[in-house]
Amino acid sequence: MNKKHILILALTVLLDQLSKFVISSTMNLYESIPVIPGFFSITYAQNTGAAWSMLEGKMIFFYLITLVALGVMAYFYKETKDNPISQFGIVLMIGGTLGNFIDRLRLQYVVDFLDFDIFGYDFPIFNVADSFLCIGVFILIITILLEERGKKNGAL
Repeated sequence: MNKKHILILALTVLLDQLSKFVISSTMNLYESIPVIPGFFSITYAQNTGAAWSMLEGKMIFFYLITLVALGVMAYFYKETKDNPISQFGIVLMIGGTLGNFIDRLRLQYVVDFLDFDIFGYDFPIFNVADSFLCIGVFILIITILLEERGKKNGAL
């Protein structure tokens, strides 16, 4: 991994862990602070599962799946050495994965606090690591779609 990517990785993990520290040290569990009433609140939650609390309490499973996911991401990072945008997306995914992995190892749960209500749907509470992970996946999907489009246009 090049120095720029190591710095980005370190910053994603640092931002995630710092934000979780601030929330968990200044708010009570389930306390909620409306930021945009009816749309966005800061709500302190502890999640022992995945999104929507799936597989709650299955820490050994999460440890193993995280290690496998990190290995797969490291492999794809190396395989995309000619595509810096894909590598950037993968670095964000690794950073997000590591941020939540640190919580699971240290606390046995993940600190979540970003709480959105979108058109009446109370979206699962998430955190900065989840955001980086989703942004990385989005970047990767876009680069794959653009590559496929380029291959089709080149074949015509």
